[in-house]
Amino acid sequence: MKPPPAPETESRPARHSAFTRALLYGFALLCLLLGLIGVVVPGMPTTVFILLAAWAAARSSPRLHGWLLRHRLFGPLLHNWANGRTVSRRAKWSATVTMAACAVIVSFTAHRAWLAVLAIACMATVLAWLWSRPVPAST
Repeated sequence: MKPPPAPETESRPARHSAFTRALLYGFALLCLLLGLIGVVVPGMPTTVFILLAAWAAARSSPRLHGWLLRHRLFGPLLHNWANGRTVSRRAKWSATVTMAACAVIVSFTAHRAWLAVLAIACMATVLAWLWSRPVPAST
């Protein structure tokens, strides 16, 4: 039996060109910004953007990657993801409540019914994926 893969808690050595690292760093910052917006805007995902930010930062900026891993909100999420692709029950319920609130708002404010249906279908797809992820053993 082979040992489980080590969690991605340390930054990998730079194996990319300076240009590629700059692009990845810019992508990490963009995803981080979108994730931060998602913290306060109902219906805007946070988890996916933070995971993408950590992925890009691990390949471009050890400093940013370390900051994400030590962050009081994002750190536990990233550690759970690195240790078995798990998502806490609290994060799942938080996403469910905020997306449900957003679905109600969209259903009353959308100018076209098909736009509301599309937005709600996207949120439902994300929630289905999120709830399919295992819960960490400690929760």
